[in-house]
Amino acid sequence: MPIDHDRLLARAFPEVEQPYSARDVILYALGIGIGADPLDEAQVRFTFEESEGFAPLATMPVVMAGPGFWVREPDSGVTWEQVLHGEQRLTLHNPMPAEGVAVGRTRIEGVVDKGEGKGALIYVAREIHEKTTGVHVATSLSTTFARADGGFGGPSGPVLAAPPVPDRAPDLVDEWATPPQAALIYRLSGDSNPLHASPRVAAQAGFPAPILHGLCSYGVAGWSILRTCCGGDPTRLRQIDLRFSSPVFPGETLRTEIWQDGEEVSFRTRVVERDRIVLNNGYARIAA
Repeated sequence: MPIDHDRLLARAFPEVEQPYSARDVILYALGIGIGADPLDEAQVRFTFEESEGFAPLATMPVVMAGPGFWVREPDSGVTWEQVLHGEQRLTLHNPMPAEGVAVGRTRIEGVVDKGEGKGALIYVAREIHEKTTGVHVATSLSTTFARADGGFGGPSGPVLAAPPVPDRAPDLVDEWATPPQAALIYRLSGDSNPLHASPRVAAQAGFPAPILHGLCSYGVAGWSILRTCCGGDPTRLRQIDLRFSSPVFPGETLRTEIWQDGEEVSFRTRVVERDRIVLNNGYARIAA
């Protein structure tokens, strides 16, 4: 059945509680490829629970206490095989503890009909708190691009604006090689979409092989900004937004180009092997 705009906008999600431990923190970091150099203390900090300053990566809240792959449920009206992650925005209010219980409250903030053959945009917001302390950890706003579901008669806007990338050479450049098995590790942090593991599902979606999770490449960009602009301190990253512009395949090298203006950072990321921009219109805010 096609998307029903009003029904989808009013969709209720149960509150999700997700206990997590150092093991989950480490697994998330490994999925991004951190730990490739076992002698790099900056990487060990996120992959060994006894290391000094052990903490979750700043981008980890995006995988916490989510509603699961809900578009696969028949009443969503979404053709789940044709779904891609379009944009991700994350505002970090307080540091995420190294262990605890994350509580997620999800809501749909908007549904945009781009037209027949052009797909639909679904804006999904989630507030993440830590249960024991009640601390508000983060606000996540993601855009789901339902490629096969436009033309259902919904509104054509409003569409979130994307910040421009400066028209000059970047101030900093950081490269990170993703492991060939990155998607298979990263999916263990909660995104079970078969598109990232099954060659058959990938072929049905028009890809020659399973693709990397958008949020995995998002984590790589966050890691690049963390180590180039934040001195490796995850508490200094306060916001990171971007648009997914092209798929990434596990094993490819991601080069993040960074422009820094005080506490504000613009960035984009390209695949080195194919010289293709895969993350664009990036914006980050860091604390001094």
